[in-house]
Amino acid sequence: MKHTSTTRSLYLCLLLAPVFAVEAKPSLHRVDTETSVTFKSSDPELQKLYNVGMAELQKNIKQFTPKMKVLVEGGGYNNAWLETQPMGGEMFAKHNLQIAMNNQVIFMLGQRADGRLPGMVVQGAMVKTNAWEQKGFPKGYQWRPEYDLVADYEMFQGYCFPEPAWRVYFWAGKDKDYLKDLDAALKGHDAYLWRTRDSNGDGILETWCVWDTGEDGSTRLGKRGAHHNWPYEIAPGTDDPQLPKAPEGSRMPFQSMDIMAYSYSGRAVLAKIAQELGTGESSKWQAAAEEVRQRVIQKLWDPKRHACFDRDRDGRTLDELIHNNLRCMWFGMFKQDMADAFIKYHLLNPDEFWTPVPLVSIAVNDPLFFNGRKNNWSGQPQGLTYQRAIGALENYGHYAEVSLLGQKLLPVLIRNGYQFSQQLDPYSGEPSLSNSDGYGPIILAAHEYISRMHGIHIDVEKGQVWWSALADNEHDFSYTQRWGKHHFSLTTKDGKLRAMVNGALSFESTTGSRVVTDLAGNLISVVGISPKPQAVEVQRGASSWSGKIQPNQVMQFDGDQLILTAKVPFDYPYQSPEKPGRP
Repeated sequence: MKHTSTTRSLYLCLLLAPVFAVEAKPSLHRVDTETSVTFKSSDPELQKLYNVGMAELQKNIKQFTPKMKVLVEGGGYNNAWLETQPMGGEMFAKHNLQIAMNNQVIFMLGQRADGRLPGMVVQGAMVKTNAWEQKGFPKGYQWRPEYDLVADYEMFQGYCFPEPAWRVYFWAGKDKDYLKDLDAALKGHDAYLWRTRDSNGDGILETWCVWDTGEDGSTRLGKRGAHHNWPYEIAPGTDDPQLPKAPEGSRMPFQSMDIMAYSYSGRAVLAKIAQELGTGESSKWQAAAEEVRQRVIQKLWDPKRHACFDRDRDGRTLDELIHNNLRCMWFGMFKQDMADAFIKYHLLNPDEFWTPVPLVSIAVNDPLFFNGRKNNWSGQPQGLTYQRAIGALENYGHYAEVSLLGQKLLPVLIRNGYQFSQQLDPYSGEPSLSNSDGYGPIILAAHEYISRMHGIHIDVEKGQVWWSALADNEHDFSYTQRWGKHHFSLTTKDGKLRAMVNGALSFESTTGSRVVTDLAGNLISVVGISPKPQAVEVQRGASSWSGKIQPNQVMQFDGDQLILTAKVPFDYPYQSPEKPGRP
């Protein structure tokens, strides 16, 4: 590997987190606020999809420790993984806030003293089942008997944790003690990343194994000598006799957009936590997050190809186009123009990611694309990608594309006989892992698309309610969301939406768009969630507004008018720059 005093000294002045030791033990935070959802539709297939999904999610709730129930990943995965369960738990907050809280805290309980969070947490009962205390624990596992769990440090396994854990703070009533625990956890993990994962001092964090980014079975990693896991604190390829020998031709470690996004996300949330707690550190963490973003732009972003690309151990660009760019958008690391470009040139391109069933892991026109019927991140669309795509697109105002994905995914799941598989064939949509029914991420994704198309979503951080109703004159819908003292109810019938807040009428509108209010039902804006332009009429009491809204436009209520305040491009259907007439 290339280690030079020049590169090392170059980055000494950069905004890196200091060495941080986790000393305080996090608490088991209890939540009293109750939540619930009901969804009713005159569409029997959509109703059955929702109901079957809810029944399967209930099966995924496990008594993980004597004191904590956790929503596990499901579909044969009974542990808690950092890439799935904080995000999944927060999406489940609309049904059960204690579960949502537990799905964050379980990882904080497993944090190591040097700041590293576990990539996976295993139920303590498995210690006895596997006789680990007698036979020895697998390498990278650490028994935490005080919490009755086992923490696994053999891989990062993603880091979809900071933002969901931050939002749970709002869901659960702004528990400052919980927020302080989260603050310590994020600081510790970020410090660990920069202390260990920039092994050559070039300012770009590295992935050391396949499971660091959760890309199980990926051709791009496997063909370049990546081990599945790496339970060591020294980079692969280092000349150390205690480490497994690197395969011939190994290109590991990679300079990784994903691991950089982990740090960006943690630092961005630390800035918000500092603002909430009034510590005076908000600007420091904002600058630290921006430093990470700028390094990615300088070293991994290719403006001519409109995407980020990882680099190998010697700094050579890995040319394959990967969906990990969408992950970077979920973490919020891309700037607006970067996200717009990736969506325009790649996400909506049928020769790359927009297959008949979209969101493949590696572009279909790339030699490393592999449409294999096994758990792999080389081709077939994954339930986790559908789950993350919602936040990735909404972070950048691409609301109509979320609707497009929902309109693709829901019919496929219905056609599959209400089976919730981990991944889907990108052409037929058939479930390729028949033994993975009940897979939580794709169930939660389906329910979230329903809420964005025909229901209610609460942006708890902003204190806003999203009332959504795509134009559908064939079927009626009703959706209710209870959150503590707040009760929201939406009904649609004959092209009209009716919104109730705490039993009182808030407003009525035409279907085909989204109306945003505050928690009291006061009107804020209208959002273009439909892939087609929509006429809008909104009435509240004696006041009324009307206009026309395009996809991805946001119009605010201003006196007696709707005023355009924001818009992002909507480039569907895709038009190839080389073939401008191609649909």
